[in-house]
Order: sequence, then structure tokens, then C-alpha cells
Amino acid sequence: MSFLNLAFPAEAAIPFAQTLIGMLAAYMRPALGLGALVTVLMVFKPLLMGVAQAALVLVKPRKSLEQRILAHKFSGKRMLNRMANEYSLTQPNFANELRNMAARD
Repeated sequence: MSFLNLAFPAEAAIPFAQTLIGMLAAYMRPALGLGALVTVLMVFKPLLMGVAQAALVLVKPRKSLEQRILAHKFSGKRMLNRMANEYSLTQPNFANELRNMAARD
């Protein structure tokens, strides 16, 4: 330790301060980068959602109205047949009616 260290204590502390600032910067850089990424994603969220929906439609196109109506009817028929199977042991006449309803077009 020299006389100059006693005369100018701030200059003696500069290496420690540089090390401390460097460590803080090393720890803060990923957090700031992540914050910037989140900010960009929030700003461009509508655009990114639109691109994702377009990609989904490209991979799996929407069914036509006719196909959706047929699928709905088919699911209704499956439900009626399932109910008929549940009631077949306890109420056979009701189960038969449900099967007849499912068989109708």
C-alpha cells in the first residue's frame, strides 16, 4: 500500500467497483434479454397468433359445413345407441325405441 492509496481512496476502489459492475452486468444481461423477448412477444402477439392459426389451417383444413353436419348427426346416433345399450337390461322397450330413433335418417 502506498501513500497514493491513502491520498486517493476512490482510485484504489476502482478495480473492485469494476469487478462488481461486471458481475452485476453478467447477472442482469440474461434477465434484460428475457424481458426484451417477452416484450417483443407481447407486442407482436396478434401477428404471431394469426401466423399460428394460418399454419394450423394449412396442416388441418376446416371441414365443410356438410361434413360438420354429418359428424354431428353421427355423434347423436352414437349417443342414442349408447343409451340404448345402457337401458337394454332394465327397460328393453325403451332401448328398442332409442335404437329406432338412432336408425332414422
